[in-house]
Amino acid sequence: MASRLAGILLVAGCPLMVAGATREPPWGEREQLTFIREHWKSPLSPQGEPPAAFAPLEASLGPESCGACHPAQFADWTGSIHAASMGPGVAGQLVEMHRSDPTQAQTCYGCHAPLAEQRPGHGGYDSGLTARGIVCASCHVRRWERFGPPRRDGSLESTAARASLPHNGVSRTPAFLRSEFCRDCHQFGPDGLALNGKLVQNTFEEWKASPAAAAGTQCQDCHMPDRRHLWRGIHDPETVKGALDFAVARDDQGITLIITNARGGHMLPTYVTPRLRVSGEMLDAAGEPVAGTRRESVIGRVVTLDLSRELQDSRLAPGRSARFRYDAARPGGGRVRLRVVVEPDHFYTRFFEAVLERGAGAGEAEISRALDATRRSVFTVYEHDAPLRDPRDVRAGRDPY
Repeated sequence: MASRLAGILLVAGCPLMVAGATREPPWGEREQLTFIREHWKSPLSPQGEPPAAFAPLEASLGPESCGACHPAQFADWTGSIHAASMGPGVAGQLVEMHRSDPTQAQTCYGCHAPLAEQRPGHGGYDSGLTARGIVCASCHVRRWERFGPPRRDGSLESTAARASLPHNGVSRTPAFLRSEFCRDCHQFGPDGLALNGKLVQNTFEEWKASPAAAAGTQCQDCHMPDRRHLWRGIHDPETVKGALDFAVARDDQGITLIITNARGGHMLPTYVTPRLRVSGEMLDAAGEPVAGTRRESVIGRVVTLDLSRELQDSRLAPGRSARFRYDAARPGGGRVRLRVVVEPDHFYTRFFEAVLERGAGAGEAEISRALDATRRSVFTVYEHDAPLRDPRDVRAGRDPY
């Protein structure tokens, strides 16, 4: 089978690579970006008829078919956010959207279920495949040709003739290891929805301006470590903990919790849907919260449910810190419980509640399921019971802590 990659390289003015060739193409930055642009040209074209010699597994776009030979990747994907990209929240909204705004509905598929075969009204449409969200073929199959990254040793070519390999082998390119490969679904264009002069989805540009980008760290390095197909982010406690540093400072008036986006490659959180809720409250002698002493602040980008206004933007840029101050100087000191709770789906919780209140139509059951899932996604990323200074000790020059 002639390689589609060869056509891309011809456009770029580079030597051709065809099945069975032994010469690796010169994958410079220009060639990689050309590949990415063509690979994600929207909307994606249908795969067409599979080669006659393909076995059923080779001629399938279903993730289970890929998992027959790639079980580790399939297992990772099964529990990933990509596999849930057509979950009940999206599917429930699309039910009514197809009736009221079919053009907008089709736009949603571009990122949530990218293959032509996943879009209603297109040839080869498979509703079961649509429900699987971002499947293996979304990134790895075009016109039945398989594409992927270089081997771990950096090599691109197989020593065997491609015609002798399953699904005619794979066309390898380092473009799969670049942040630009993720850009189309994680970055709005210049004319995209913006609030207060800032795009609602600006993750790629945030990364470009970050120390991570300057150091050569790509999206895949953090979200696909060791090439795992997990795409862990704001919903994963360990990923969030890995990005943040916490420090506590005391003085004679109270206590301060310092939260730093120490290792994140973009704003934290990057999107309008999550928030971090920071709180402090006094504890009694039994370690129970004292009523009326709770104080809270929010780290996040707070917007109205209709996405018309930005109400607050307290997100942390890479390397920046937020300070949560709890004033509680009192004789005898005491203890204060500091806590940081991550609400990955805070916006969706409020949004789904509003949708159900006004009537979700035919999508009501799925929206209800989605609401329940958002409420369950909350987790605590930091908790610390810190002693307060007693002002009498401070005046006397004593600090027992």
